[in-house]
Amino acid sequence: MYVILTSKPGQFRTETVNGLRPLEAYDYVFYGQTKAHFVIAELLEERTRIRVIEDDTAIVNDVPSKFLEKFETTEQALRELRHLTSFGHMDTELRQTALPAS
Repeated sequence: MYVILTSKPGQFRTETVNGLRPLEAYDYVFYGQTKAHFVIAELLEERTRIRVIEDDTAIVNDVPSKFLEKFETTEQALRELRHLTSFGHMDTELRQTALPAS
């Protein structure tokens, strides 16, 4: 199974933890400004907790993966990302980026 991890610069970031294997990364660009960063990751362990860190307060939330939408393939996850980041004729782009070194 595959999940989409979301980070929003200046708001929160989602970190990959044990039980996740990051595969692809994308920036969501809206009228030239990066609004979000997405990582498609393989869910290796069913009971994985996803770490979400608030940027302004550094509060850490470990969210059970059961609350994330899951996809059978990376292609399905990418199709969902494209659907979520396109709005008619607005200037949006889903730009593939390199995964951070681990």
